[in-house]
Amino acid sequence: MLQLGGTVALLVVGVAVLLLLVRWATGQLQADRAARRRARSAPPAATRPATAGAPPRRRATGSHPAGRRVPRDTAPGGPLERPHRPLERVAADLRRLARELAMVPGGMPMERRRGLLAAYDDLLVEAAALLEVPQQLTEVPEEARELERIRLLGALEAAGLVVTG
Repeated sequence: MLQLGGTVALLVVGVAVLLLLVRWATGQLQADRAARRRARSAPPAATRPATAGAPPRRRATGSHPAGRRVPRDTAPGGPLERPHRPLERVAADLRRLARELAMVPGGMPMERRRGLLAAYDDLLVEAAALLEVPQQLTEVPEEARELERIRLLGALEAAGLVVTG
């Protein structure tokens, strides 16, 4: 009977170690630790504002759900001067991303698609700045952004930029 108890104990310990290794390999362990750290640093429930029934708060401008940057023309401290890339490189990148977005497979994660759209928007804003075409892509809400993309593409093509092809 003692031998059976020892075997069962070894089996339970082995399964526990195996589960721990699987959680470590998938990154779940690190995610759990980060969540516990956030919970410790969050203010107590009594000091948090009541949000029952309220829609989730939107992130500040310049943030992205997947942690990536979204296009905007000013940084918090004012306009950011960047060296301009040649228009030919911007147009080539636009064509490449347009092809990628047109051929997005059905099972692609939404975060990847949002990342591609954010990169595409960045390039549209950069091309508009290079060609001095007015754009509102950075100011319109998410729902109207697709319409503004189409309008901006037409304006860029009218200015002489070949985007399709």
